Amino acid sequence: MKNEFAATRRQFIKLVGAAMAAIPLLGLNNRAVAATNAAMRSAMKYQDKANDGKSCSGCAQFIPGKTATSLGGCKVCAGDTEISSSGYCVAWTARPK
Repeated sequence: MKNEFAATRRQFIKLVGAAMAAIPLLGLNNRAVAATNAAMRSAMKYQDKANDGKSCSGCAQFIPGKTATSLGGCKVCAGDTEISSSGYCVAWTARPK
């Protein structure tokens, strides 16, 4: 009986270890590539259109996408990779010239 319990416990520990190692890998799917930080967008009052001629493309915080038309990122909205270059938020700061 004691050996049977030890074997079961070892199997359980192996299974839990494998599950813990697999959890980060579950996030590596197509949805993980494009992400939005909804809480930060809400706090910064982000919108997909410019406001009074101010847009993300002219902001110091904006991180441009791979092409001129692709979505970019933002230094303020950490982890958000779907920021429009024509968007706007209250953290807008003029890009230095």
